[in-house]
Amino acid sequence: MEIRPLDPERDAEAIAAVYRPYVTDTDISFEEEAPTAADMASRLARFTRRVPGFVMVAPDGRLAGYCYTHPWKSFAGYRDTLETTVYVALGFERRGVGRALMERLIGECRSRGVVALIACITAGNRASIILHEKLGFSQASHFEAVGRKHGRYLDIVDYQLQLKATDTQR
Repeated sequence: MEIRPLDPERDAEAIAAVYRPYVTDTDISFEEEAPTAADMASRLARFTRRVPGFVMVAPDGRLAGYCYTHPWKSFAGYRDTLETTVYVALGFERRGVGRALMERLIGECRSRGVVALIACITAGNRASIILHEKLGFSQASHFEAVGRKHGRYLDIVDYQLQLKATDTQR
């Protein structure tokens, strides 16, 4: 399978299709309505002009998964820290898609001088937690009952990967 840079216009429809069941059928995403392809193109264009994103395409042309980064917080002081997003298309789970995408994303972020990556994960999403731990992320926080989906409150965990030593770590 091929990994290439995410193109918001070209990939928005396929990305929206991959994301849709996570919104409608799970508590992995806290969005309650799946974004349209146009919504997704707009969202991705805001982020991927400045920070990296990738898609993995299967030999038959189907999108197997995608990942991208976006600002972790809006204040300028957080500019060297990015939040990651990764989703694998149904039917492509447990084939190394998420790991390959994230490894490429981490490498690109490291080469751009990003200091830290943050992954915000629904506490019950064991697959994502395991993936991030295998990639070297460690749990940095646990927020209890801060998200609501499908009529129940859910915990969120943040995982962090330090890419570059900082003044406080030397």
